[in-house]
Amino acid sequence: MMKKLFILQIFAFAFFLTANAQSFTLQGRVSDEKNNPIELATVYCAAQGKVTMTSLKGEFSLQLHSADSVVVRFSMIGYKTKSRVLRRPKGKQMLQIVLYDDNVTLKDVQVQGQKIQSGQTQELKTKDMKMAPTASGNAVESMVQSQAGVSTHSELSSQYNVRGGSFNENSVYINNIEVYRPFLVRSGQQEGLSIINPDMVEKIGFSTGGFEARYGDKMSSALDITYKRPQKFEASLQASLLGASAYVAIANKKFSWLNGIRYKTTRYLLGSLDEKGEYKPNFLDYQTYLNYRPNKRWEIDFIGNISDNHYNFYPTNRTTTFGTMENVKNFTVYFDGQEKDLFRTYFGSFGLTYKFSDKTSIKLLASAFYTKEQEKYDIQGQYWLTQTETSENLGVGTYFEHARNYLDANVESIKMMFNHKAKHHDIEGAATLKRERIKENSVEYEMRDSAGYSVPHTGKDLNMIYSLKANNRLNANRIEAYLQDTWRFATGNDSIQTLYTLNYGVRMSHWNFNSETIVSPRLSLGIIPAFNENITFRLATGLYYQAPFYKELRDTSTVNGITVATLNNKIKSQRSIHFIFGYDYRFKMMDRPFRFTTEAYYKILQNLVPYSINNVKVVYYGDNVCDGHAAGIDFKLYGEFVPGTDSWITLSLMDTKMNLNGRSLPLPTDQRWAANLFFTDYFPGTTRWKMSLKLAYADGLPFSAPHRELQRNSFRAPAYKRADIGMSYRLINNEDHHSLIALKNLWLGVDCLNLFGISNVNSYYWITDVTNQQYAVPNYLTGRQINARVLLEF
Repeated sequence: MMKKLFILQIFAFAFFLTANAQSFTLQGRVSDEKNNPIELATVYCAAQGKVTMTSLKGEFSLQLHSADSVVVRFSMIGYKTKSRVLRRPKGKQMLQIVLYDDNVTLKDVQVQGQKIQSGQTQELKTKDMKMAPTASGNAVESMVQSQAGVSTHSELSSQYNVRGGSFNENSVYINNIEVYRPFLVRSGQQEGLSIINPDMVEKIGFSTGGFEARYGDKMSSALDITYKRPQKFEASLQASLLGASAYVAIANKKFSWLNGIRYKTTRYLLGSLDEKGEYKPNFLDYQTYLNYRPNKRWEIDFIGNISDNHYNFYPTNRTTTFGTMENVKNFTVYFDGQEKDLFRTYFGSFGLTYKFSDKTSIKLLASAFYTKEQEKYDIQGQYWLTQTETSENLGVGTYFEHARNYLDANVESIKMMFNHKAKHHDIEGAATLKRERIKENSVEYEMRDSAGYSVPHTGKDLNMIYSLKANNRLNANRIEAYLQDTWRFATGNDSIQTLYTLNYGVRMSHWNFNSETIVSPRLSLGIIPAFNENITFRLATGLYYQAPFYKELRDTSTVNGITVATLNNKIKSQRSIHFIFGYDYRFKMMDRPFRFTTEAYYKILQNLVPYSINNVKVVYYGDNVCDGHAAGIDFKLYGEFVPGTDSWITLSLMDTKMNLNGRSLPLPTDQRWAANLFFTDYFPGTTRWKMSLKLAYADGLPFSAPHRELQRNSFRAPAYKRADIGMSYRLINNEDHHSLIALKNLWLGVDCLNLFGISNVNSYYWITDVTNQQYAVPNYLTGRQINARVLLEF
C-alpha cells in the first residue's frame, strides 16, 4: 500500500512539472490613451529572457512558458512602463494594453520618445517653437524654413521655397481645410501674421515631396496643421517689442473652445533698413476654434479667423553704400509721398463628423475665404549715384512710382470625407467642390527722369519706364477628389519581422475655366528591415500638378509702352514627376536619442510657366512655354545635442534648370546649397536658463535686369547669412507642483536678431542713365536688433 502511494506521488509531481513546463501564446495590442497604436513598443518577460516588439499596428505575439505567475512588461520611450501578471496561463492569452504619457521630470528635463517616420510626412515638434528667436513673428513657418530642402532669403517673410519651387507651390492645411494667403503682397514689410496661430497648434506635419494624394494640387510641399483639443483650461500671454499675443482655452472631456488674438508691429525692426521714414505697420489677428463631442458618434468643429493688416509708410530718405573695397558706390535718395496698403481677410470652416464605429467615419466640411486687398502708393524720389573714391556722379535723376491696385477674392468649398481603418489598411477619400471668384482692378506705372531726359529716351516720345493695367474677373468652379490607402504589413516570423508601410492613391481635379482635367497617381513605401529596427528606407514617386490659379493666369502683352494683364483661359497645369529615395537611421549617442535623415530626389518639370521674383512678389508670364528639372540631396541630423533639448543641423545641395526657347537657364529659386542650424542649450547646473541659436547660410539666388528674366539670369545675389540668438530665463515654474497659483510658467527672454549685423540682400533697385547704362543697387534687409520678450503660461 505504501509503495502504491509513493508511485502516485511521483506521478503527481511529474504531472505538476509537466503542466508548469507547458507553453502558451501571448497576443494583443498596445495603444495610447487615444487608442492610437504604439509601434515598436517593447514586450518582454525578464524571467524567461523573451522579448518582442509591436508591429506598426501596435500588435504583438510572444511564446512563453506557463508558471504560477508570469510577469510581462510593456515599455516605450515617452510612455510609462506597464506590467501584467498572468496567473497559470494556458493556451492563447489576449491582452489590450494602454500606455500613458510619461510626464515624469528628471531635473526639469522632460523625457519624450521619437516617432518613427514611415511615410513622406515628418512630424515637427511644437515645443521647439517655444521662445525661439524670430523676426517675422510666425513661429511655425520660421521652424519650417530651417528644415532640409527649404530656403528663404528674407527674415521679414513667412514664405519659403522647397526644392526649387516658388512660394505658390506650397499647400497649407488646417484641420483638413486648405488655406490661402493674400494675393497682392510684394514685400516682407507688408506681410502680417500668417493664418496659423502657433498657440493653438497641436501637431505639425510637413512634407518636402512625394506626399500623399490627400494633399492638394501643388508641386513642392505640403504643410498639415492640426489644432489642439485640450481637456482642461489653459492660457498664455506673450509680449515683446515686435508685438503681443493672448491665448485661452476652455475645455472639458466633451467640449473645447480655443481663442487666440495676436498683434504684430515691425516698426522697430524696419527702423534698421536703409530706407528711412515713418513706418506704421499694424497687423491684428483673431482666431477661434470650437470642438464639441456630444457623444461617441458625433463631433462638431468650427474655425473662425479675422485678420486686419495695415502697412503705412511715409519715406524720407535712403543712403545705401555698396560695391567692393576698391570700387565703392553710394546711392542717395530723398523721398516725397506715401504708401498705404490694406490686407483684410476672413476665414471660416464648419465640420460635422459621424462615426459609425471606432474605425469608420464620414465628415462634412464647409469653408469660406474672403480677402479685400488694396495697395496704394505715390512716391517721388530724387536720387544721386556717385563713385565714392572720385565723387563722380554716375547717375542723377528723379523717379515717380504710382499704384492703385484693388483685389477682392472669395473661395467657398464643401468637402465630404470618409475614413475606414481595417486590420492592416487605413482607407481615406474625399470629394470637394470649390467656387472661386476674383475681381481685380490694377494700375501701376513708374516715370524715370535721368539727367533731364525721360527714360527710356527715344528723342521723340515721352514713355514710362514701366506701366501696367489690369481689369479682370474670374468666376470659376473646381471639382477635386482623391482616394488613398495606407497598407501596413510585415514579413518574417513573430520575433524577426520586416515592416512595410505602403501608401498608394490617386487624385483628380477638373477646372471649368480652362476645361482641364488632371489625374495624379502617387505612391510611397517605407521599410523597416528585420536586420535593424533602427533603420527606415523610404521610396516615393508620383505625378504632381500645379493647378493654375489667379497668379499663373495673368498673361501680359505690351503695346506702345503700356503692359496689359489679361487672363489666359488656355493655360494648363504645370506638372512635376517626383522620384525620391530616403534613409533614416535612429541611434543613441552619449545615451541620448538622435536621428539622421537623408533624401535624394529628382523632379522632372513639364509645362512650366516661367516667372520672376522680386522680394516676395512672384510674377508669372502667363503661358506654358518651358520644361526643366530639379535634383538634389538633403541631410538632417536631429537629436538631443544637449540632454533634454532638441537641436538639428541640415545641409541641402540642389541643381535646377529650365529650358526656354533653346536656352538653359537656372530657375529663379536655384539655391545651389544651404545649411541651417537650430541649437538649444541650458546653462551649466540649471535648467532655468535656456539658449536658442539659429544659423542660416544659403547660396544667393539668380537674377537679371528688370523685364529681362526670360532672356537670361546671368547674375547671382550674395549668399544669405544670418544668426539669431535668444536667451530665456524661467522665473517661475509651477508646472510640476500642485500649487494654488494659477500661473504655471513665467519666462523672460531677450533676443539678438542678426547677431553679426550682416547686410543681406533681398532684391535690387535698378538705375538707368541716358546712355542706357544700368546699375543694380542692393536693397538690404534688417540690421542687428534687440528684442525683449515675456511669456506667462496658466
